[in-house]
Amino acid sequence: MLNKYFEYRKHKTNFRTEVIAGVTTFLTMAYIMFLNPFILSGEFAGTEKGFFDFGAVFTATILATAVACFVMAFHGKTWPVGLAPGMGINAFVAYGVVAGQGYTPQAALGAVLVAGVIFLAISLTPLRAWLINSIPKSLKLGIGAGIGLFLAIIGLEIMGVVGDHPVTLVTLGDIKNPLVLLACATFVFMIVLEKMKVRGNIIIGILLFSIIAWVSGLAKFNGVVGSIPPMTYLFEFDLRAAFSAGMASIIFTLLFIDFFDTAGTLTSVANVAGKVDRKGKVQDIDKAMLADSVGTVAGSMMGTTTVTSYVESGSGVKAGGRTGMTSLVIGVLFLACLFFAPLATSLPKEIDGAALLYVAILFVRNITDIDWNDIAESGPAVLAMIVMPLTYSISNGIALAFIAYALIRIFTGKFGKTSPAIWVIAAASVLSFYVG
Repeated sequence: MLNKYFEYRKHKTNFRTEVIAGVTTFLTMAYIMFLNPFILSGEFAGTEKGFFDFGAVFTATILATAVACFVMAFHGKTWPVGLAPGMGINAFVAYGVVAGQGYTPQAALGAVLVAGVIFLAISLTPLRAWLINSIPKSLKLGIGAGIGLFLAIIGLEIMGVVGDHPVTLVTLGDIKNPLVLLACATFVFMIVLEKMKVRGNIIIGILLFSIIAWVSGLAKFNGVVGSIPPMTYLFEFDLRAAFSAGMASIIFTLLFIDFFDTAGTLTSVANVAGKVDRKGKVQDIDKAMLADSVGTVAGSMMGTTTVTSYVESGSGVKAGGRTGMTSLVIGVLFLACLFFAPLATSLPKEIDGAALLYVAILFVRNITDIDWNDIAESGPAVLAMIVMPLTYSISNGIALAFIAYALIRIFTGKFGKTSPAIWVIAAASVLSFYVG
């Protein structure tokens, strides 16, 4: 039945290869089931009120991931892609929307739902291709790198490598602390494994150094298997708050990041999988983006942030994955982890911070593709990169980058050669500062 549906022979693959590819991708992205609830629950900030419940997000993360992967498997059946709540977006929601602006988790989930529905609508229309082609490559890359630097500063704070300072704002943390040193060792270990081309380097690093922390008495071990945490936020999104004026820029940021992150990830995976034709067109990208947007809508209803395609899917493609069977395997493996909540709560926050710092590198490395010879292109891109971590806001970085890009186009005589999308986004960005 699976052979008939996924057409293994047509795609030059087989059941065994697809399973191996699914396991490979799962290992490279399994860290999200630990990091996503860690970030959204505000574990780094202590037990402050207002953040998400750890257990509820853990369950929602796994279920949303499984649903999105199953949709990708059976709707976008030629795409061997894994999907899960996106890094960067979760930090934006936790520290920018909930902690920063004081919105409730339910209001934040409402914004995610609205952004997901808009993404779904766009995925069904020609507007999708128009938007993808309208945003300059330099801004896409700069914003992606800025998200990486945003994650990096959060990761370094969680690790304890960076601390606050009343004068310089930031300073070196207590690097004599054994857990801080262990976190630094975790980060180095992950890079070494990546250099040695070991699959699942992030999850291996997290588990190995957490074990060291437990055995040495530096962290408390709560067990491995337990009951499934209740889904506190199931259908608990607040649409009234989501449609308030102050939420406009937040919804735009969620939509922007998800839309272009998905497009970039799918294009990268398509290149590896040979799904790009001679004219540079990606085959069946509409089906994949539709699956992605459905995942976001489902995730917001379950109680987690924006679900997006993972670039780690490339590891499964390199292992031979060519059909949605790979996505199906990923979803099944995540479901099997539902009972690991005690293990998730046992991981030292410093170790989680090291994993977050490593993920940040994956975002930042794309700056090599920015056109550095044209300062009109690279300038706004760098502005986005700098503003995001220094203002602790992804939305501020996106807004200022678009405003700067629009002004540069006007004063360099390129007004008529600029896509209307730039003017619309720039105007919306100015308005967001005014309303905010």
